[in-house]
Amino acid sequence: MAERTIGVARIRTGPDQAGPVFLRYTAADALSNLVAVLELTAEDQLRCRAAARQPYAATVRLVEDVLVAGDYYDAGEPIAAYAWPILLLTGGLARMDGGRLELTTRGQAVLAGPSYPALGALWERWLRSVSQDELGRVEAVKGQRRGALTPVAERRGAVADGLAALEPGVWTDIDDVLDILRAPDQPPLVVASSLTALWRLHLDDPYHGSLGRAGAAAWAVLEGRYALCVLFEYAATLGVIDVAYTDPAGARDDYRGLWGGDRRSRLSRYDGLLAVRVNELGAAVLHDPDLLPALSLPMPRLRAV
Repeated sequence: MAERTIGVARIRTGPDQAGPVFLRYTAADALSNLVAVLELTAEDQLRCRAAARQPYAATVRLVEDVLVAGDYYDAGEPIAAYAWPILLLTGGLARMDGGRLELTTRGQAVLAGPSYPALGALWERWLRSVSQDELGRVEAVKGQRRGALTPVAERRGAVADGLAALEPGVWTDIDDVLDILRAPDQPPLVVASSLTALWRLHLDDPYHGSLGRAGAAAWAVLEGRYALCVLFEYAATLGVIDVAYTDPAGARDDYRGLWGGDRRSRLSRYDGLLAVRVNELGAAVLHDPDLLPALSLPMPRLRAV
């Protein structure tokens, strides 16, 4: 296991990972990106699948084009660009009209007067929403069916509580974050609704690749990858945490030895997340939302119309 230095922190990297490490300071960009995506919605540009409430590929590309610093990875690995339409819907800033997104009254108000409290409200509403399950974004895990998984709001809440346990302003290695989420004094993060459900979740082959056979390694595949998705795709996109990340290929080896695992260079697009830092915005969101209006962070410019 190799180590890299970020600020005053040393973080672990995977044995096969030798690529560059990127830092993303997210708070100010998150508010600018919120405005940009609201503007796309006001211009009738965004579309989602009506039943699944998931953005079409063309919509993801449009969102990616307006993000202040782009998405975390090159085209083909959407993270923030995928999350933003979902956040607008779960946060009540947009609604579905057929497959088209249109601004709600709340969305129009945020577009007219963007603010950091609006990001805090989005985070809180997303935490409680039940229309999406982020585990579906970890496509390597098969057998995901209704009834096999615990309530998504409980899982999000457990990850949020883990974030709240971090010291603001300090970089924390992602494996240390995952250790916090497994600690007995934290609300439990559990994905499978029962032991039977765990045996039905699998990698590749439903028998040989059953996660019921994986023992302790099942946590890294299920709960661990779910937490990585929540942190990278939603907490970072909303500006709650800054992130250090690298190419996901070879970044983690906690699935090696599982059936089908050795044939993969990564288990998810989120494997490249190396470290997180609860920033000024995140500290307010997680600990004292009343401080949000007073944050000394830059405000975005509205596009001229």
